[in-house]
Amino acid sequence: MDIKVGDVVEMKKKHPCGAKTMKVLRVGLDYRLECEGCGKIIFAPRRLIEKNIKKTVIAAPNEDGANK
Repeated sequence: MDIKVGDVVEMKKKHPCGAKTMKVLRVGLDYRLECEGCGKIIFAPRRLIEKNIKKTVIAAPNEDGANK
């Protein structure tokens, strides 16, 4: 998957607060996500997050400032 810092992704399952979208704060061996509904920060292994991502809702701009 091509997920970058700043992307907003929709998950397959809802967070306990009811929101399905998360903002990507860190990418690496694990992901750091922030819930768009309640602001809770979530750390999880890369394979678990990539399995549960449904789609990218908002893509972060490239280095030149343009979206894909």
